[in-house]
Amino acid sequence: MTGDVHEGELHGGLPVLRCGQGPPLVVLSGLTATHENPAGWARRFELDFCASLVEFFTVSIVNRKPDLDPATTMADLARDVAESLRYEFAEPVPVFGVSTGGSIALQTAVDHPEVINRLVIAAAACRLSERGRAMQQQLMLDIAADRPRHASSLLGEMMPARRTASLLLGRMMWLANVAMDPVDPSDVLVTLAAEDGFDVCADLHRIAIPTLVVGGEGDRLYSPELFERTATGVAHGRLFLVPGGGHGAPLTSPDAREHVLDFFLEEELAHLVEHSH
Repeated sequence: MTGDVHEGELHGGLPVLRCGQGPPLVVLSGLTATHENPAGWARRFELDFCASLVEFFTVSIVNRKPDLDPATTMADLARDVAESLRYEFAEPVPVFGVSTGGSIALQTAVDHPEVINRLVIAAAACRLSERGRAMQQQLMLDIAADRPRHASSLLGEMMPARRTASLLLGRMMWLANVAMDPVDPSDVLVTLAAEDGFDVCADLHRIAIPTLVVGGEGDRLYSPELFERTATGVAHGRLFLVPGGGHGAPLTSPDAREHVLDFFLEEELAHLVEHSH
């Protein structure tokens, strides 16, 4: 990690961790039990997968604002992001959307294209697969029924591609009971409900900025076909699939990380060339 990590809020009350040096890059975080800046192992994980980015960019890791209205949709979450980016940055910025944050990033690029100039979607696509929706609906039921160990276990099962590893991680997270036990589950339930109804597959043609989709071939929430549909549906899309990878592979695979960094650096190199003439 390069330099200090600064904690605060963006305009509109969106929690942010900011670190690194250089031009801005915004990371929209995946699903979290509470809408606040991460602590403990979750914080270490967020900072770890951004480690290569902070050598070249000032990275803002952004969560959703707390106290969401129960009727919040993905379009509402995207509007929150767009309003914040307009206020915080004078120009469009590159955005890296991860899992649920990837869904929000896609919706933002569809509805508010003027705030993003380059987009990476990791472990997300234009909609959930049917299996993914079923798993997230069960997660909602477990959280709402105050079954945190079941919710933690299911979240663990979502991550790996192989069934044996999936069951093992699910069991470990059941024993640890650390992932999905918020004091107030309102925000995570609202976010899950918003993602349950999320589908921009028919609107992808409206995204004209360079876009990289990174997914695991064995992602239990999506599918290679959905990743490919997302990458080919945008005007300037690319696809990188991690062979045999699960839901977390786009963040842990060295090859995937290298693709993401190279993709974001292309824009900066283009600016340097432009200004050198």
